[in-house]
Amino acid sequence: MKNPVRIMAVHSIHIDEKLAIENACAVLAQGGLIALPTETVYGLAADATMGEAVAKIFETKGRPSFNPLICHVSSLDMAREHVEFDALALTLAKAFWPGPLTLVLPVQPDSTVHSLTRAGLDTLAVRMPGGFARELIARYGRPLAAPSANLSGGISATHAAHVAADLGERVDLLLDGGPASIGLESTIVKTGSKGIELLRPGGLAVDEIERVTGVPVRRRTNASAAIEAPGMMTSHYAPQSKLIINATTATDKDCVITFAGHQIRGAVNARLLLDLSPSGDLREAAANLFNHLKMADASGAERICVAPVPQNGLGEAINDRLARAAAPRKEHEETARDD
Repeated sequence: MKNPVRIMAVHSIHIDEKLAIENACAVLAQGGLIALPTETVYGLAADATMGEAVAKIFETKGRPSFNPLICHVSSLDMAREHVEFDALALTLAKAFWPGPLTLVLPVQPDSTVHSLTRAGLDTLAVRMPGGFARELIARYGRPLAAPSANLSGGISATHAAHVAADLGERVDLLLDGGPASIGLESTIVKTGSKGIELLRPGGLAVDEIERVTGVPVRRRTNASAAIEAPGMMTSHYAPQSKLIINATTATDKDCVITFAGHQIRGAVNARLLLDLSPSGDLREAAANLFNHLKMADASGAERICVAPVPQNGLGEAINDRLARAAAPRKEHEETARDD
């Protein structure tokens, strides 16, 4: 029987960040897995240059091996060691790094990032996180492969308690940095000769990207297009309970998640009633989304009924996550078994 996961608080009167980073670096150097807080969600991290360590991520999450991982870096110089920047990508990196933006770029021929991290593709997804995660990567000196710290296809973790409940002793070290401030995974874009293509909406609103670059961001219209980045599978972020989006009615067997007090018929009798943001703040709604889905799932409700959420700004990413969480799970379950 394995021991419970070892948990260290990142911000504590008993443990300082330096000690937490030293412990994390020791685990990573030995090919182990750590769960670390980022501004988006908690990540399950390993040394991106170690094939066996990266393989542990896929095994631990039950993640299909064709689904690439994001490579996290601490500086633009570190990123340039592994990917080739065009002018648009460089503009985006300088404007939004560190932050919730991932760039999918051509991999450098001499990159030491293991090919399993990029699922054998000729591109690599890179992001520079802020705060503690960036400090850890800088101290470690090598990029970290880090998808969200949860079982594949499930609800992403925004609190250390989510990671402990979902992955437990499968993680060698869990760093508790409190709740994620953004609460949604990063926005992922691909740049190239055709401009900017959105692969996954996330914690950075698309209109911010367009404002900085002056270039319209193209959305994909082919749902069956090849997977080039995390979060592109049709079924993802799914709770155990059936999820109903844009719900209009609910019963006493359901949990209701509303937005800005939106009225759903029967919600007063629901097993649990939650509001993503009573004031209608999409940033607050994004930060609460996964935690509310976790709470709803734990309530034992037959269904989770979610009220409509506006599509503008961060609403695009919130609706993307809800649509994937509500999608049939057959695709994910079959590919996971094939891994």
